[in-house]
Amino acid sequence: MALEDCHCMSLRKAARGISNFYDAMLAPAGVRATQYSILAVLHQLGGASINDLAARLDLDRTTTGKNMRPLAHAGLIEVVPSPTDGRSRVAQLTPQGTATLAAARPLWQRAQLEFERANGATFSRNLRRTLSALKVNPDPARPSSARSQGRHS
Repeated sequence: MALEDCHCMSLRKAARGISNFYDAMLAPAGVRATQYSILAVLHQLGGASINDLAARLDLDRTTTGKNMRPLAHAGLIEVVPSPTDGRSRVAQLTPQGTATLAAARPLWQRAQLEFERANGATFSRNLRRTLSALKVNPDPARPSSARSQGRHS
């Protein structure tokens, strides 16, 4: 198989390009694409435990915590005791985080529009659907016949 046919390399290359594009578009607000996602999800949920935030972002807890640190140091989020369970902690936006998200949202919307202009609305919609449906075998030792059936190769 040619290296150009490597699914992983192709997806990582595309992801880096798209991330760099969104990072550049969001730079005037002082956040990166990964940080914007955290701020947007916390705003949408009104706060969340690290586990809930990680699940929503489809990241592991360690990566989520690492990605949250710069936001906390910048005063954009805070981690406080849960109002419903004193043993757990909840991340939430600070007023500065809410203001940063408000400044970043139109930049993100512009990035969305520019991406669609460059790639077409139908292609962009189909890409999101395809990526959402994308499945991989999390256990390479498990034979491919044990994977869910009905997936395209």
